[in-house]
Amino acid sequence: MLTNEFTKLLNMEYPIIQAPMAGGITTSRLVAAVSNSGGLGMVGAGYMSPEQLRIQIREIRKLTSGLFGINLFVPNDFSVTEEEVRLAQKAMQPVREQLGLQENADAEIPVFPDVYQSFVEQVKVVIEEQVSVCSFTFGIPSEEVIGELKRSGIMLIGTATTVREAIELGKAGMDAIVVQGSEAGGHRGSFLQEDQESLVGLMSLIPQVVDNVNIPVIAAGGIMDGRGLMASLCLGAKAVQMGTAFLTCVESGAHNVYKKAILAAKEDETVLTRSFSGKWARGIKNKFINEMQIHESSLPDFPVQNILTQSMRKAASSQNNPDFMSLWSGQSPRLTKDQTAEALIHSIIAEAEKLISH
Repeated sequence: MLTNEFTKLLNMEYPIIQAPMAGGITTSRLVAAVSNSGGLGMVGAGYMSPEQLRIQIREIRKLTSGLFGINLFVPNDFSVTEEEVRLAQKAMQPVREQLGLQENADAEIPVFPDVYQSFVEQVKVVIEEQVSVCSFTFGIPSEEVIGELKRSGIMLIGTATTVREAIELGKAGMDAIVVQGSEAGGHRGSFLQEDQESLVGLMSLIPQVVDNVNIPVIAAGGIMDGRGLMASLCLGAKAVQMGTAFLTCVESGAHNVYKKAILAAKEDETVLTRSFSGKWARGIKNKFINEMQIHESSLPDFPVQNILTQSMRKAASSQNNPDFMSLWSGQSPRLTKDQTAEALIHSIIAEAEKLISH
């Protein structure tokens, strides 16, 4: 039951994918450790420059001969006014003062990177470096991009939070779909419906997507152990994608304060917020989320708010201050452990095999 046509296609010993967490968490060591232990390691490349991505791909290749994948953010249109930036900066000024940061300059709109150009260049790197798997979050790439990647023999995986999104990803030519339940930590992958309508629990979502698409389904959201893996497979998924479980692993690049916060958190301490990035994401509730709650609806959309909070998050990290860090986490933090990626995978498989034999 633990191997199927999907795992065979990717030369995976086990149906376990390490979620591509952007922002430096998916280090070369973590990705390689997962691939070397029979799973599929993934690089969260959403915030990386094309050159940084190329360097990391080559680093990973020195550490593993196994397959691994890259995850990219599909760029979305966004607009922002000076007034929106000014109001957001004003709302965050007390936080900046608490961190000892200089006062904001009068609300000039920062220079935002050309997300479309960067995305095109990232895709080019994936093709040139002959990466085996490329997954996408926040939408569907253009027909041109999908065609180019397919011609290069790269497996494409989309991310859906509803059946409707999954159907559209299937029509667009994805080879597999990650279905992200509302339990999942980090950013929501929603792109067709409003965020509230997209908060479907994973155990409800898996069978409904399986019944409506004819490509492999990968389950994501709150899965931490062999029980979650077996439940997902029983509902029709071909593999699971796990983020928070790998985030607290030894090889993860997450800040130690962040790891400790997750290891100490309880299941009722995560909330959905758009205060950090302008896009809804699940994380551990902290002082920043509390203080920004009244401003949340008026904050600029992603990636604008993400850029506006960058210096604050960086300062909080360097000061070891969890009050103002984005502590993304799924809803099962009580099941996290401080261990190696290899130990995590072996314990999941041992538990799953025990359940099969009973």
